[in-house]
Amino acid sequence: MKLIIQIPCFNEAETLGIALSALPRQVAGFDSVEWLIIDDGSTDNTVEVALQHGVDHVVKHTRNQGLARGFMNGLQACLERGADVIVNTDADNQYQADDIPLLTAPIVAGKADIVIGARPIEAIEHFSPIKKLLQKIGSWVVRVASKTDIPDAPSGFRAMSRSAARRLTVFSDYTYTLETIIQAGQKNMAITSVPVRVNGDLRPSRLVKSISSYIRRSIVTIVRVFVIYRPFRFFGAIGLTLFTVGFLIGLRFLYKWLMSDYGYDGHIQSLILASSLMVIGFQTILIAFVADLLSANRKLMEEVRTLALESRDRSH
Repeated sequence: MKLIIQIPCFNEAETLGIALSALPRQVAGFDSVEWLIIDDGSTDNTVEVALQHGVDHVVKHTRNQGLARGFMNGLQACLERGADVIVNTDADNQYQADDIPLLTAPIVAGKADIVIGARPIEAIEHFSPIKKLLQKIGSWVVRVASKTDIPDAPSGFRAMSRSAARRLTVFSDYTYTLETIIQAGQKNMAITSVPVRVNGDLRPSRLVKSISSYIRRSIVTIVRVFVIYRPFRFFGAIGLTLFTVGFLIGLRFLYKWLMSDYGYDGHIQSLILASSLMVIGFQTILIAFVADLLSANRKLMEEVRTLALESRDRSH
């Protein structure tokens, strides 16, 4: 059994050495433990620091492609290098590496395909109240969309089996954390979480450049999650709401008209509004069916990709 610990990096020379110094070379249940970094177009000496600390594999991007792409390319590199289990952690040493055996234990025991490290969010002092609230909202959205009970969906400290890594596909350019959990839930993977500890803050978050930016990106990510993975529910709810409001306004107009002995000719704007809302609502419901068909097609393409990777593994 081989474990590969991967770390996505972008200009992490100042903190990467601290994170690597804490990583284990022996973990229960594995014959070997290797380290891999994804250099996402760094302009400092991130790679040199990594090699000085004994990193086994380096995946280089010629330009910055974002955290989500770095994560996925890291998974692909780990699979190519024969990893049976992959652990993802951060270069800023946010998570305590001593908890890696906690992440891998359920996978080694055959009880889980993916394990998410749940941070003590309320106890993290450098998290602002707004960030803590958004973390909770994001986790709630993921639980609804994925039908899982993961308490800390944005956590990047996670482990996954080889079969799970083959089946994951991330479309977002911003972050991979929410999307991968939802995919796991929809594909009926066994996913669980374990409590993990965190270290002190070494640098500001690269994802949270400002509170307003974080709120905007979080809202976009949450909406996108529903559009991609629950398209019928998302568009259907909007369409049904518009149609219902228009129908009620139309009923009000009809009631006024009937009660006036067919002489009521006021508030014609209500009739126009009711008609418009009902037409838009009906069209949105039709879009819900089309989006659901596109979602089914995407799932089929993901299955084809998974089968291709499994076939390649068998050929090797």
